[in-house]
Amino acid sequence: MDTIKTYLITWAPYVLSIFRIVAGFMFMQHGMQKLFGYPSAPPGGKPPLASLYGLAGTLEFFGGILIMIGLFTRPVAFLLSGQMAFAYFTVHAPQNFWPTENQGESAILFCFIFLLLLFVGPGPWSLDALLF
Repeated sequence: MDTIKTYLITWAPYVLSIFRIVAGFMFMQHGMQKLFGYPSAPPGGKPPLASLYGLAGTLEFFGGILIMIGLFTRPVAFLLSGQMAFAYFTVHAPQNFWPTENQGESAILFCFIFLLLLFVGPGPWSLDALLF
């Protein structure tokens, strides 16, 4: 049992890096959708860049890239976690209490993913680890 535990502890930081890369990539796609209509346009089409929805797309696209490459991970994660909490409580929660009914599951998950990254950091495979 100790061998398995040692193995898991040894690889945990690298799996954290992979987790961060995948989360950033998934989040970046939400921004791509809003800003560029790619890979598919959001309902109602691309929003004006100067709108709240356009700001969200900008944060999602550029924040997702920064999370993916692991640059300024903690401050970006703090900002994005707040953005997702704001999105959930202003857009999703007023529609219905249950996240599966108000389509807020991804907002909640991303909020807590970024909150986790704020506390645990980016892992060893990141520009933060390389530069700082």
